[in-house]
Amino acid sequence: MLTACGPMEGAVKIGITQLVEHPSLDESREGFVAALKDAGYEKGVNLELDIQNAQGDLSTNAMIAQKFAAEGKDLVFAISTPSAQAAATAIKDKPILFTAVTDPVGAKLVKSLEEPNKNVTGTSDTHPQAAQKMVESLKQFFPQARNVGIIYNSGEQNAVVSVEATKGELERAGLHAVLVTVSNSSEVKQAADSLVGRSDVLYVPKDNTVVSAIEAVVKVANENHLPLFVSESDSLKRGGFAGFMMDYYQLGYQTGEMAVEILKNGKRPNQLPVGLPQELTLGINEKAAKAQGIEITDVMRKNSKLLPNSQ
Repeated sequence: MLTACGPMEGAVKIGITQLVEHPSLDESREGFVAALKDAGYEKGVNLELDIQNAQGDLSTNAMIAQKFAAEGKDLVFAISTPSAQAAATAIKDKPILFTAVTDPVGAKLVKSLEEPNKNVTGTSDTHPQAAQKMVESLKQFFPQARNVGIIYNSGEQNAVVSVEATKGELERAGLHAVLVTVSNSSEVKQAADSLVGRSDVLYVPKDNTVVSAIEAVVKVANENHLPLFVSESDSLKRGGFAGFMMDYYQLGYQTGEMAVEILKNGKRPNQLPVGLPQELTLGINEKAAKAQGIEITDVMRKNSKLLPNSQ
């Protein structure tokens, strides 16, 4: 994929690299481009935009980063942890902004959230209290639950960090994590099936591989009346029962504003601390609740926002 504008004299050249297509990542990209446009950078006018998607292939992901390095992009926007890591490996002399990265420090993209590396910074999609709040809600809503089935790709750093945080919170709450790993999206359905009978609740962390095939997990949850907790807004809309909602478009827009600070105002990436989501709102998908055999209780209504029109 995908689109690249033709050469324009004096135009800013930005490369966008995205690991895989799914709504959250797509919305991040759209928010980023909107922020640039609002600041006066418009595709085809004074902005050359080269959008590339690796379609989940890590070799392609690395090739995209090398392509951007060879072409001397003025700035690279990397969506997802693997995309950001590939860009940071290939490009040392131009600004790199990332988003949809769960743990920028653990992924070795920045030294710390407050003091990024010299040419890499961006926004993380993880609120510091997300795992704790999710487990608190799970235990409050389903006090009889003991085992929580979690599907993730152990090759995705963001997923590993998310699972480790969730597992720790589950153990502190007296619950047990039943872990199943996949290496690609075609394995997700079988992994979800394997958790039936061993789990009281299912959970999908921030994992691009599993989220790209979330409908397979929803199908298993619906057929077996297993509550499905998810970790981002679009998985909630696509059939998850409950999850903390975050606006990926806004996060992408926030990252676009950081790009403007670099391009227009001369800031360096190491002068821009990593941005974080500002709010946590628990959403419940009413249609998914019905499909998964869950009665919406007063406790659930009191502590969440209901999404009646979702799938």
